[in-house]
Amino acid sequence: MASKKTAVAVAAGVLALGAGVGIAGIASADPTPTPTPSASASGAPTPGTGEAGGGRHGHGFRDAELAAELAGKLGVSEDKVTEALRAYWEDNRPTAKPDDKTTPPDPAERDAALAKALAEKLGVDEAKVTTALQEIRTARQAERAAALKSRLDAAVTDGTLTQAEADAVTKAVEKGVINPGGGPR
Repeated sequence: MASKKTAVAVAAGVLALGAGVGIAGIASADPTPTPTPSASASGAPTPGTGEAGGGRHGHGFRDAELAAELAGKLGVSEDKVTEALRAYWEDNRPTAKPDDKTTPPDPAERDAALAKALAEKLGVDEAKVTTALQEIRTARQAERAAALKSRLDAAVTDGTLTQAEADAVTKAVEKGVINPGGGPR
């Protein structure tokens, strides 16, 4: 009976935490976000500009943040990086809407393709672009982990979860059993 109560409490905690952590963490989850179309002078979509509220998931901000971070790490102007990212995402826009049966692309393959394309467009060594993307991903993962820990610590302090339940949630996230952002892993 106690294990059922613990399981129910952990599930409730995961659901409660998912919304908060998802909002805080997913905004910086992936250095290769899906393009977010917005209006431009030419009428063509311009992913990453942050116009029109940044799209359905706020990707406009993420795109601009990625361009700024890459520009700093690569020693290239932010405008040049923004244009290179825009061109890459336009060239690699999905042709079909994903469904539950769609296997997400392998992050390593996606990052390698992005690094190669950016290196060519920016005239920068591909290894340098790869390193920059890895550094950005690592920093964002650390930010998400810290946000989750803070949220779980608050839930334990408030009595919403026990420490054992919070530890179980942390372990489930680390092992990929659950995704606090709700998106595909």
